[in-house]
Amino acid sequence: MKRKRLLFTAGFILLLLFGGISSSKAVVDRVVAVVNQEIIMFSEVEKWSRSFQEEIQSEDRLERRERIQEVFRKVLEKLIEEKLIDQEAKKFGIKVTSKEIEGSIEELRRQNAVDQENFEKLLAAEGLTLETLKKKIEKRILRTKLIQGEVKVESKVEEKELRDFYRKNMDGYRIDESYRTSHILFLIPKEATLEQIREIRKKCQRVLEKIRGGEDFGEMAFLSSEDTVSRKDRGDLGYFKRGELLPALEREAIRLRVGEVSGVIRTEFGFHLIKLLDRKGGEPPPFEEIKEKVQADYYDKEMEKAFQQFLSKLKGKSIIEINL
Repeated sequence: MKRKRLLFTAGFILLLLFGGISSSKAVVDRVVAVVNQEIIMFSEVEKWSRSFQEEIQSEDRLERRERIQEVFRKVLEKLIEEKLIDQEAKKFGIKVTSKEIEGSIEELRRQNAVDQENFEKLLAAEGLTLETLKKKIEKRILRTKLIQGEVKVESKVEEKELRDFYRKNMDGYRIDESYRTSHILFLIPKEATLEQIREIRKKCQRVLEKIRGGEDFGEMAFLSSEDTVSRKDRGDLGYFKRGELLPALEREAIRLRVGEVSGVIRTEFGFHLIKLLDRKGGEPPPFEEIKEKVQADYYDKEMEKAFQQFLSKLKGKSIIEINL
């Protein structure tokens, strides 16, 4: 599984604000929020919550209901923020052109190295349509433009602040680091239908819930993994350096602490769970060598912080009624 290119990148999935949309039962609609006289319906909350609801596996009905309500609350909060951003963008006349949206889609196709037909198949596997993707990209670009116009961050930063930021985030700058990971794989057949893919993902999610509930990862890998090579070793893949593991798995390995288990990860092979068993070696480059990157990372973090403050101010001066 080394050096294989991940077709559906994690970066792509992250920009899809709430995840996929699946088929659903009819819901009794009602107003759940009013944001400066603009309404949000329960059907909107339910629609963007479906993919999260499918991941909630619990035999306790009360616990499941409480967890679904928590998902509803979080999704509604995001929808309220979107509504506020839309209203503010409209107030300042900020618009997104079709050319900008098409450019972003073309870049996604290029990153995933697929033609239009296969790109739409990848979208369908995530429960998305091309039109849904366009709307999500439009929201992302709109937010970016609003940030650039309304959120100000001091571009000149004292070197002491940058050095402090570098020290606090040193793990992210390490190079030549080795990771020992264990994984569980659920293969997706080449001709699998969308419904079959969803069922495979649910199976992977059920195993994750068991592990989070106390089951041993290695034992679950031995019993459940469809990677016949690593299964006999209880999922142990051995040590990898950066660039040797599938990109989506590597991103999780870098993020995890030793002993931690990832969420469900999608690659061209199927759905994975990974556990970081060990990390060794690797020293970060001296601050002077990567000062520009540290400065860019610092700026991004400050920009996000400023945007959250901007959102808080918007909420404070807005009239928001919630009736979830």
